[in-house]
Amino acid sequence: MTLLPDDLVRGAAQLCVAAGFVAGALVFGRCRSGRVALSVALDFWLAAGLLTLSLATTWTAILAAAAIVGLRRMLALALAQRPHQAAGERPG
Repeated sequence: MTLLPDDLVRGAAQLCVAAGFVAGALVFGRCRSGRVALSVALDFWLAAGLLTLSLATTWTAILAAAAIVGLRRMLALALAQRPHQAAGERPG
């Protein structure tokens, strides 16, 4: 049993995807950092994925949602590192 109609949830997910593109572009235009822009966009896209996965009530969907959240966290940590840290180099 879902509390919201499926079409409403799918529409909200599509809005999150569009908002991710817009927010990512605005952040890139403001600070000229692809890493920060991608991080912002990924937050919206994660929300869209979780909304879509909320429609399914199987263990596979729950595991997929957990995998998406874990992957997003790892990617956020990688994007937060400075370029020399990501390459394994130590500063001076």
